[in-house]
Amino acid sequence: MNTRIRKLTGTAMLSAIAFVLMFIEFPIPLLMPEFIKMDFSDLPGLIGSFAYGPVAGIAVCLIKNLIHLMDTHTGGVGELSNFLLGAVFTGCAGVIYRKIHTKKGALIGSAVGCAAMGLASLVTNYYIVYPLYSKLMPMETIIAAYQIILKSADTLWKCLLIFNLPFTIIKGLCSVFIAMLIYKPLRGILKGAEG
Repeated sequence: MNTRIRKLTGTAMLSAIAFVLMFIEFPIPLLMPEFIKMDFSDLPGLIGSFAYGPVAGIAVCLIKNLIHLMDTHTGGVGELSNFLLGAVFTGCAGVIYRKIHTKKGALIGSAVGCAAMGLASLVTNYYIVYPLYSKLMPMETIIAAYQIILKSADTLWKCLLIFNLPFTIIKGLCSVFIAMLIYKPLRGILKGAEG
């Protein structure tokens, strides 16, 4: 199988896995509002970024979210957020891993990707995602969901800084941990003879 076909096939397979992983989500009671859930759907994008480069990782993030639009419960806002943050995470990790093609490079890239995704969550949530959500649910109701956990979280900025930033980074780190365990055995399957 030539490299281009293998890359397209691998990206499609990882996108399908990522799509399935979007449905395996769970809340983090007492730590995050009920509407924010943990999932591992960025993991296939990260693996794709390591195997085929940052564009493939971002493509996995895009494809899984486009397919998920058929079953959206957020009017597409959740999918937009998931894509933007996943693209930052997998893109940063892939760019650095391409430059430093070692396990250390993968760890550095992933750590930078997690940090960048956390910072991007502040910007995208404040200026794009939550303003769009507020068309479906009043901003006061959204902030009230955070205040159930911490009364002093009385502005959107505080909510994002106290809750979303660490959650987003931890979510990314969980994917990094799993990727470090499974990437080496998968590399041969994904990359074939060039692996």
